[in-house]
Amino acid sequence: MMIKQSSCFKCVGYCDNCDNTMIKYGKTKLGNQRYHCKTCNKTKVGQYVYKAYESTINQKIILLTKEGLGIRSTARVLQISTTTLLKRIIAIARSISQPIISKNKTYEVDEMRSFIKRKNKLIWIVYALERETKKVVSFTIGARTNKTLNVVLTTLRMAKAKTIYTDGLKHYQFLIEKAVHKVIRFATNHIERNNLSIRTHIKRLNRKTICYSRSLLVLQCVLRIYFWS
Repeated sequence: MMIKQSSCFKCVGYCDNCDNTMIKYGKTKLGNQRYHCKTCNKTKVGQYVYKAYESTINQKIILLTKEGLGIRSTARVLQISTTTLLKRIIAIARSISQPIISKNKTYEVDEMRSFIKRKNKLIWIVYALERETKKVVSFTIGARTNKTLNVVLTTLRMAKAKTIYTDGLKHYQFLIEKAVHKVIRFATNHIERNNLSIRTHIKRLNRKTICYSRSLLVLQCVLRIYFWS
């Protein structure tokens, strides 16, 4: 009997925040055991009635978001409401900071077309990919204008980019210095291939799908999670 109790306590008796042992801390109104950590003063319940309170829910949301599940699909799998899921996605995205950009690197810049709410309301996802690591270092969403493109290009200027490869879009001729700007055939292969991966992994960006973005904020948060989490 003592072995059974010890095994059960080990499953729920450790703090998710600092990994120290927790002690029993009374019970909830529904009779579920509560635990308290004396080290970081956190509390938790051994078994939550509502799945959204589970300590691992955020990691599950990140995993399912990056694997292409939509909002309703993720909510069904995790057994939480869509409203709660949207709030969690926004909170998770706000906690993710933009990665530190190394200086004197080579980048590829490209745009992906999508829409918000309806197909005639077009928006472009503009982002920069570091050629060596193939990691996204900056992105923005907006109209296909100099102002939108310049948000990403400003980041690359601050990083003192050695070379910036783009396609033949004329806007780049006026926004990037000629010394670092290159337009060469097959020079943007890495970012073009990454575009395909993004459209495959993020359901709302698939070309032939009934899923679409209803909110610019949620789309920004989903991309932030996908790129940098």
